[in-house]
Amino acid sequence: MKYSFLAILCLATINIYAQDTINNTLKKWSAGRPDGHAPISIMGDHMHGKGEWMFSYRYMYMNMEDLKQGSSDANFQEALADYMVTPTKMPMNMHMLGAMYAPSDKLTLMAMVNYLDMTMDHITRMGGTFTTEASGFGDISLSALYQFFNKNQKTMHGQFGISIPTGSVTRSDVIPASAPNAVLLPYPMQVGSGTFDTNLAVTYLCQGKIFSYGSQLRGVFRFGKNERDYRYGNRYSLNNWLAAKAADWLSFSVRLEGLNVREINGADPNLNPAMVITADTDNSGGNYLNSGIGFNTYIPSGSLKNLRFGFEFGIPIYQDLNGIQLKNKETVTAGFQYSF
Repeated sequence: MKYSFLAILCLATINIYAQDTINNTLKKWSAGRPDGHAPISIMGDHMHGKGEWMFSYRYMYMNMEDLKQGSSDANFQEALADYMVTPTKMPMNMHMLGAMYAPSDKLTLMAMVNYLDMTMDHITRMGGTFTTEASGFGDISLSALYQFFNKNQKTMHGQFGISIPTGSVTRSDVIPASAPNAVLLPYPMQVGSGTFDTNLAVTYLCQGKIFSYGSQLRGVFRFGKNERDYRYGNRYSLNNWLAAKAADWLSFSVRLEGLNVREINGADPNLNPAMVITADTDNSGGNYLNSGIGFNTYIPSGSLKNLRFGFEFGIPIYQDLNGIQLKNKETVTAGFQYSF
């Protein structure tokens, strides 16, 4: 049951690919339409022509609230039977700045940096409540995208990227038990990974007259351990999306993602795993089936030609978490992209 959602994704992928005969002309896949880019939550989904630049800004809001143990809902009292403290809610805001440049039609270079702002509400075994906060710039991501082919309105490209650990793994805040001193915050409240990570992906795209679809397989591989003697778990995802062009400037999309996140390896010696569930590495990682619905707008001509705006609202369909954790709720992503 733990990996049953992968079978669902495979079936969904086959059904979507069955539409491959929508339009089998000799035209190349084109970015010059609203569905020429994937839903705004997908990174590294498209290439650019030789000499072209693109700058982007994305905003993402993700909310985690209430608890889940495995695939079942859990209550706070269940967590407090084993831990002194449990989180109850964690909203996160992320701002992402990106740049892309194509030195050739086959190669596109990409860089991205993000800024995170997070809060986490808690309840103690004695019934007290408190909130911690953390913010700061995260890790910098550098990638190269290489196009394998672009014909018959179908294209495929690969991505090789590295993440540079510029984000902090030592964020701290004052809690009631430590006042007036600040203490190190648990793993989910850190803004960086602390390790050099490899990001590999393959993306396949196909366009018809009205419909288009894409599929992206991605893996994030982490090596070594950071200065706090741990590393976050590897991440593996398969995204499929289907878009419909409603006008020359507007398209709508639906998306389905299967995501596997591995447990944290190692442990920070300054964190007490018996104190709060987020300090126990056994409560990390899991399997997710996520969905999204959104739209893209595109200006095809005029002084603002090639300016895009995308929006997507996402919710999880299924979650099977390791240990006991906050469960994912809604995710909202919006952003602008401008190429020239």
